[in-house]
Amino acid sequence: MMTAEYVITRHFAAPPEAVWASWTEPERFARWFGPASLATPVGRITLDTRPGGVWRTTLVGEEGFEVTLDGTYRVVEAPSRLVFTTGDPDAPGDGPASVATVELTGAGGGTAMRFHQYGVNTDDEHAAQARAGWLEFFDRLATQLDA
Repeated sequence: MMTAEYVITRHFAAPPEAVWASWTEPERFARWFGPASLATPVGRITLDTRPGGVWRTTLVGEEGFEVTLDGTYRVVEAPSRLVFTTGDPDAPGDGPASVATVELTGAGGGTAMRFHQYGVNTDDEHAAQARAGWLEFFDRLATQLDA
Protein backbone atom coordinates (compact mmCIF):
# COMPACT_ATOMS: atom_id res chain seq x y z
CA MET A 1 0.00 0.00 0.00
CA MET A 2 1.51 3.29 -1.12
CA THR A 3 1.06 6.41 0.97
CA ALA A 4 1.74 10.03 0.14
CA GLU A 5 1.11 13.32 1.86
CA TYR A 6 1.50 17.03 1.28
CA VAL A 7 0.66 20.40 2.80
CA ILE A 8 -0.70 23.51 1.07
CA THR A 9 -0.81 26.85 2.88
CA ARG A 10 -2.80 29.85 1.65
CA HIS A 11 -3.75 33.27 2.96
CA PHE A 12 -7.19 34.67 2.22
CA ALA A 13 -8.32 38.27 2.75
CA ALA A 14 -11.59 37.07 4.32
CA PRO A 15 -12.03 36.23 8.03
CA PRO A 16 -11.97 32.59 9.21
CA GLU A 17 -15.77 32.48 9.50
CA ALA A 18 -16.14 33.25 5.78
CA VAL A 19 -13.56 30.64 4.78
CA TRP A 20 -15.27 28.10 7.06
CA ALA A 21 -18.63 28.87 5.43
CA SER A 22 -17.06 28.22 2.01
CA TRP A 23 -16.15 24.71 3.19
CA THR A 24 -19.43 23.94 4.97
CA GLU A 25 -22.32 25.67 3.14
CA PRO A 26 -23.38 24.00 -0.14
CA GLU A 27 -24.18 27.32 -1.88
CA ARG A 28 -20.66 28.61 -1.21
CA PHE A 29 -18.92 25.24 -1.69
CA ALA A 30 -20.46 24.94 -5.18
CA ARG A 31 -18.72 28.15 -6.28
CA TRP A 32 -15.14 26.92 -5.86
CA PHE A 33 -14.91 23.15 -5.36
CA GLY A 34 -13.75 21.38 -8.49
CA PRO A 35 -11.83 22.36 -11.61
CA ALA A 36 -13.07 25.34 -13.60
CA SER A 37 -13.92 23.00 -16.49
CA LEU A 38 -16.63 21.23 -14.44
CA ALA A 39 -19.78 22.46 -12.73
CA THR A 40 -20.61 21.61 -9.12
CA PRO A 41 -24.43 21.87 -8.95
CA VAL A 42 -25.58 22.91 -5.48
CA GLY A 43 -28.40 20.35 -5.71
CA ARG A 44 -25.80 17.56 -5.99
CA ILE A 45 -23.92 18.54 -2.80
CA THR A 46 -24.39 17.03 0.67
CA LEU A 47 -22.36 18.54 3.54
CA ASP A 48 -23.48 16.95 6.82
CA THR A 49 -20.87 18.82 8.85
CA ARG A 50 -20.75 16.85 12.08
CA PRO A 51 -18.38 14.09 13.19
CA GLY A 52 -19.49 10.96 11.33
CA GLY A 53 -21.53 13.02 8.85
CA VAL A 54 -21.16 12.43 5.12
CA TRP A 55 -19.97 14.87 2.48
CA ARG A 56 -20.70 14.13 -1.16
CA THR A 57 -20.52 16.18 -4.33
CA THR A 58 -20.98 15.39 -8.00
CA LEU A 59 -18.95 17.30 -10.57
CA VAL A 60 -20.65 17.59 -13.94
CA GLY A 61 -19.03 18.20 -17.32
CA GLU A 62 -19.89 18.15 -20.99
CA GLU A 63 -21.49 15.22 -22.78
CA GLY A 64 -22.92 13.74 -19.59
CA PHE A 65 -19.57 13.37 -17.79
CA GLU A 66 -20.00 13.03 -14.02
CA VAL A 67 -17.73 12.11 -11.13
CA THR A 68 -18.84 11.83 -7.51
CA LEU A 69 -16.48 12.45 -4.61
CA ASP A 70 -17.39 11.64 -1.04
CA GLY A 71 -16.20 10.81 2.43
CA THR A 72 -16.91 11.34 6.11
CA TYR A 73 -16.24 14.19 8.51
CA ARG A 74 -14.05 13.19 11.45
CA VAL A 75 -13.53 16.52 13.26
CA VAL A 76 -15.73 19.62 12.97
CA GLU A 77 -14.58 22.57 15.10
CA ALA A 78 -16.03 25.77 13.65
CA PRO A 79 -14.45 27.99 12.45
CA SER A 80 -10.95 26.61 12.89
CA ARG A 81 -10.57 22.88 12.12
CA LEU A 82 -12.20 20.45 9.70
CA VAL A 83 -10.99 16.88 9.18
CA PHE A 84 -12.60 14.73 6.52
CA THR A 85 -11.92 11.62 4.49
CA THR A 86 -12.11 10.95 0.79
CA GLY A 87 -13.22 7.39 0.34
CA ASP A 88 -12.58 5.13 3.34
CA PRO A 89 -8.92 5.24 4.40
CA ASP A 90 -9.56 2.57 7.07
CA ALA A 91 -10.78 0.08 4.41
CA PRO A 92 -9.81 1.54 1.04
CA GLY A 93 -9.92 -1.63 -1.01
CA ASP A 94 -8.09 -0.96 -4.29
CA GLY A 95 -9.02 2.71 -4.64
CA PRO A 96 -7.23 5.79 -3.37
CA ALA A 97 -8.50 7.23 -0.11
CA SER A 98 -7.25 10.00 2.14
CA VAL A 99 -7.62 12.07 5.27
CA ALA A 100 -7.65 15.84 4.76
CA THR A 101 -7.22 18.40 7.53
CA VAL A 102 -8.15 22.07 7.08
CA GLU A 103 -6.90 24.46 9.77
CA LEU A 104 -7.98 28.10 9.71
CA THR A 105 -6.29 30.82 11.79
CA GLY A 106 -6.98 34.55 11.82
CA ALA A 107 -3.91 36.30 10.43
CA GLY A 108 -3.12 39.73 9.03
CA GLY A 109 -6.75 40.81 8.85
CA GLY A 110 -7.63 37.63 6.98
CA THR A 111 -7.18 33.88 7.30
CA ALA A 112 -4.22 31.56 7.12
CA MET A 113 -5.34 28.15 5.85
CA ARG A 114 -3.24 25.01 6.26
CA PHE A 115 -4.45 22.06 4.20
CA HIS A 116 -2.86 18.67 4.85
CA GLN A 117 -3.79 15.55 2.89
CA TYR A 118 -2.55 12.04 3.70
CA GLY A 119 -3.43 9.42 1.12
CA VAL A 120 -3.42 5.63 1.09
CA ASN A 121 -3.24 3.57 -2.12
CA THR A 122 -1.65 6.72 -3.48
CA ASP A 123 1.61 7.01 -5.39
CA ASP A 124 3.61 10.20 -5.85
CA GLU A 125 2.10 10.87 -9.28
CA HIS A 126 -1.48 10.62 -7.96
CA ALA A 127 -0.54 12.84 -5.00
CA ALA A 128 0.98 15.43 -7.35
CA GLN A 129 -2.22 15.45 -9.45
CA ALA A 130 -4.38 15.80 -6.33
CA ARG A 131 -2.20 18.63 -5.02
CA ALA A 132 -2.40 20.42 -8.39
CA GLY A 133 -6.19 20.04 -8.29
CA TRP A 134 -6.46 21.51 -4.80
CA LEU A 135 -4.21 24.42 -5.81
CA GLU A 136 -6.65 25.26 -8.62
CA PHE A 137 -9.62 24.87 -6.26
CA PHE A 138 -8.00 27.21 -3.72
CA ASP A 139 -7.31 29.79 -6.44
CA ARG A 140 -11.04 29.69 -7.20
CA LEU A 141 -11.81 29.93 -3.46
CA ALA A 142 -9.62 33.04 -3.17
CA THR A 143 -11.51 34.63 -6.08
CA GLN A 144 -14.86 33.90 -4.39
CA LEU A 145 -13.74 35.22 -1.02
CA ASP A 146 -12.35 38.41 -2.53
CA ALA A 147 -15.52 39.11 -4.53
